[in-house]
Amino acid sequence: MKILVTGGAGFIGSHTVVELLQASAEVIIVDNLSNSSPQALQRVAEISGKAPQFVKADVRDRAALQEIFKEHQPEAVVHFAGLKAVGESVEQPLSYYQNNITGTATLCEVMAEFGCKQLVFSSSATVYGDPEILPITENAPTGATNPYGRTKLFIEEMLRDLHVSDPEWRIALLRYFNPIGAHSSGRIGEDPAGIPNNLFPFISQVAIGKLPHLSVFGNDYATVDGTGVRDYIHVVDLAIGHLRALERLAKAPGLVTCNLGTGRGYSVLEMVAAFSRISGCEVPYQIKPRRAGDIAACYADPSFAKQELGWQAERGLEEMCQDGWRWQQGNRQGYRGSNG
Repeated sequence: MKILVTGGAGFIGSHTVVELLQASAEVIIVDNLSNSSPQALQRVAEISGKAPQFVKADVRDRAALQEIFKEHQPEAVVHFAGLKAVGESVEQPLSYYQNNITGTATLCEVMAEFGCKQLVFSSSATVYGDPEILPITENAPTGATNPYGRTKLFIEEMLRDLHVSDPEWRIALLRYFNPIGAHSSGRIGEDPAGIPNNLFPFISQVAIGKLPHLSVFGNDYATVDGTGVRDYIHVVDLAIGHLRALERLAKAPGLVTCNLGTGRGYSVLEMVAAFSRISGCEVPYQIKPRRAGDIAACYADPSFAKQELGWQAERGLEEMCQDGWRWQQGNRQGYRGSNG
C-alpha cells in the first residue's frame, strides 16, 4: 500500500514510518523540516533497510501537494504535520490555527481532488480539556484549555463534517496521550529544539548534564504528590497504533475515534524517580508556578482501541525510560550533533 505521511520526519512520524516500512508499505514523506531533521530520515532508512521517499514541502502549499499526489498517487494518508507545544500555542495562537487547521483543510481538499479518501489523523488527549472523570473514554466531554488543543478539536469536527458530507471518506481520529521513549536501536528519538516543552526530554537532558535542572510547573494539584499526572505511552506502541488504524479503515468504512494510551497515570515526580533509577543519574528539579493551559491529571481508558483496532500498549515505564535514555546517551545534541 502507498502511504503518504505528513510530518514524517518528526518524533512520532519517524517511528511510524519505520513500522510502515517494516510492514512492507511504500511510504512517501512530506515535511517542511521546521521542527525536524533530515538526519531522522537517514536513520529511518538505516533501521528499516529501505528508504522512504521524501519531499520537502508544507501541507499548506496546495500546488506542492498536488504534485505529490499526481506523481505518487497515495492510497491513504497519515497526518502528523502541525505545531504541537501547549505553551507556545498560548503565545502564538494565530500561528497554530494557520498551520494546523489551514494545513489540514488544504490536505483534505487535495486528497479529495485525487480520490484518496483514507485518513489517519494525529489528534490529542488535549481535546478533553480538564476531564471531569478518569480514566477518560472516547465519549467524555471535549473542551480544550489552550489553542493547541482547540486546533485538534476543530480539526476533529471538520473531519466529522467531511465524513457526513461524503461517506466514502474513511477516517481514524487517534487521540494520543503522552508519547515518550525512543526506538530500541537508539537511532531515532525525540529531538526538541531549545528548552524542551515536554517532560521526558527535559528529564533526560538534565540527567545527561545538558540542562542544570528540571522545571516542575506546579506542585499544588490535587494529585498523589501535587504534580501533574499523565498517561505516558511508548512511542513505538503509538506508532503501531497507526498501522492498526490503517488496517481497520481498509476493512471497514466510516469514522472511528480512539484513545491511544496505557490506562495508567504517573506524576511528574514519579517520572523523575523512575528515570533516575533506570539511568543511575540524579535529576535535580525546581518547583515553578503552574503553566497556563495545564491540568491536574489526564489518563486514558484504552479499551475501545483494543476492541476496535485490536491494539493495546505493550511496553511499560521501564522500557520507555531505558529506550529514551539510550537515545539521549547516543545523541547528546540530538540530530544536530550527529554526522550520521
